[in-house]
Amino acid sequence: MNNKKVVYVTFGNKKIEQEFEKLKEGKFQDKQLYEFMDRAMKDIKNNPSCGTKIPKKLWSRVYIEKYNILNLWKYDLPNSWRLIYTIKEDDIQVIGVILEWFDHKNYERRFKY
Repeated sequence: MNNKKVVYVTFGNKKIEQEFEKLKEGKFQDKQLYEFMDRAMKDIKNNPSCGTKIPKKLWSRVYIEKYNILNLWKYDLPNSWRLIYTIKEDDIQVIGVILEWFDHKNYERRFKY
């Protein structure tokens, strides 16, 4: 019997999911970002730890307070965009939770680089 856990990818909340879906209907850059993120989500589903783990000392309080995270990951998208996610896990499943995405300037602002 295969005891490999099932992996899902979801969003931190409904608003984030709606923002993602809105990209599909947007301008060329929005549609392109949607495609990049869709590919990233497939990668996360195949390997939840495919991103770069962000050291705890760099975590924004927003993530800790809002999502009660135990880990934080960054997935580099094309054109200097960043996708931020956490991994939640129990005995039967692993869930990659998309928390937010932003361009490099806003990423640096969030993580105080």
